[in-house]
Amino acid sequence: MLATLQPPRTLSRFPLYLTSRPVTLCTLTAQSPPSTSPPTQPPHSQILSIRHSLLTRQVTAAQLAESHLSRLRLTEPQLKSFLHVSDSDAVLRQAALLDQRIANGEEVGPLAGVVVGVKDNICTADMPSTGGSRVLEGYRPAYDATAVRKIKELGGIVVGKTNLDEFGMGSTTEASAFQVTANPWDVSRVPGGSSGGSAAAVSARQCVVSLGSDTGGSVRQPASFCGVVGLKPTYGRVSRYGLMAYASSLDVIGCFGSSVADTGILLHAISGHDRLDATSSKREVPDFASQFASINLLESKPLKGLRVGVIRETLDEGVDTGVISAIHGAASHLEELGCSVTEISLPSFSLGLPAYYILASSESSSNLSRYDGVRYGNQAVADELNSLYGDSRAKGFGPEVKMRILMGTYGLSAGYYDAYYKRAQQVRTIIQKSFKTALDENDILISPAAPSAAYKIGEKIDDPLAMYAGDIMTVNVNLAGLPALVLPCGFVEGGTAGLPVGLQMIGAAFDEEKLLKVGHIFEQTLQNCRFVPPLIEDDTAW
Repeated sequence: MLATLQPPRTLSRFPLYLTSRPVTLCTLTAQSPPSTSPPTQPPHSQILSIRHSLLTRQVTAAQLAESHLSRLRLTEPQLKSFLHVSDSDAVLRQAALLDQRIANGEEVGPLAGVVVGVKDNICTADMPSTGGSRVLEGYRPAYDATAVRKIKELGGIVVGKTNLDEFGMGSTTEASAFQVTANPWDVSRVPGGSSGGSAAAVSARQCVVSLGSDTGGSVRQPASFCGVVGLKPTYGRVSRYGLMAYASSLDVIGCFGSSVADTGILLHAISGHDRLDATSSKREVPDFASQFASINLLESKPLKGLRVGVIRETLDEGVDTGVISAIHGAASHLEELGCSVTEISLPSFSLGLPAYYILASSESSSNLSRYDGVRYGNQAVADELNSLYGDSRAKGFGPEVKMRILMGTYGLSAGYYDAYYKRAQQVRTIIQKSFKTALDENDILISPAAPSAAYKIGEKIDDPLAMYAGDIMTVNVNLAGLPALVLPCGFVEGGTAGLPVGLQMIGAAFDEEKLLKVGHIFEQTLQNCRFVPPLIEDDTAW
């Protein structure tokens, strides 16, 4: 039906597209360590630095927690990253307990003292979990999601619940029932979605790392817009227990950090089999931290022999020329690091977007049927049962959620199932085979994370099709169940300091280790690009 690949073309050097929008191409080097001056020093690991500082008594967990709470209080009125912030006294009590354990010589976990944000569709027992929806306003779960429980057991301190598009349905965080989150790089622009609050919180250093969820790009696109690292793991790598279901065959819990190392450490902390989630994998979780070598230990060609495929369809018409230039610059740098870079074609790539929206909407229409005001969700006052159901859902759900429920119900209805849902599943199989063939011939695939940088708040709110089209770079990865890493690779014009552009790296199933290794080396050899938003650039504590 569809050929999976066209013959690759070796690209010795990628051309830089001329564009009317100025582009900042970072200085990239694989052979010399970066300057020690702050503007060019590449990110490493806040988590490892925090651990070292705590164990050597240079700083206390209480001081670190207070520092993040202070920055959060300072920046939150502009950003609105959080729907709920933990009580300051409770956060400082947790930090003080960690300090006491360290003073007593007790062992503390690898996330000790690390301040973590959690997307509000991930359940937490000690604070509200609304999914960004009025239907769950005020809801407090009786349990922690498995990922949250693991973070707490390893010493992490949850500072609050981050904003999102309602039930994860959106690409801008404008579909939240409570507030609109702003981008730290330009507060007039969106942070992406649906995990926009989690991305903005890490970008503004309101927390060290954060959890998001990714159904069709909801970790990776906000990471690109906010200039942070975002990781969507393989389906099954992380337990979904406690994640509010949107599309169960696509949903995964993902990670945000200001560096690849922090993101990998967080992923290791939350990964592994969970008897409470039948879809979680029993595969052994590798030590991701072993891939994070210092730049001073790198060879001149540290990625020699690595085969990288650039997906041709992701650099076609409809993608901003500034984004294309940034991706070409990143591909050239991978060549300088020793990679063999070729252009590949995935003819089925364009089929992913319509297939995704049929499948995701169909699954959401089933999953969200539970919110009827009787079994789950806030209940409307009504005299008759059908009115109670109808009013509870009409008042509880926002317009985007209602639209997707209607689309999904239509696609699953008698007479239309074969034409829509069944065909979408067949396309999904084609996409999975296409990626497998490509990854048999390449170690990783690369593409932009989004067709553009962050756009203005309200710019696409009245044009849902344009907003959906922005997911074209990411949805295929969810349909195939593969891992993908997004990290900043350059800037395009916009705001007061430019707008970040994200590079997406796609790997084979359960090969997050390779993605983290390549991403870490790429990041460590990136110079003259400081991915700290202007909102906090004067804050020397970042």
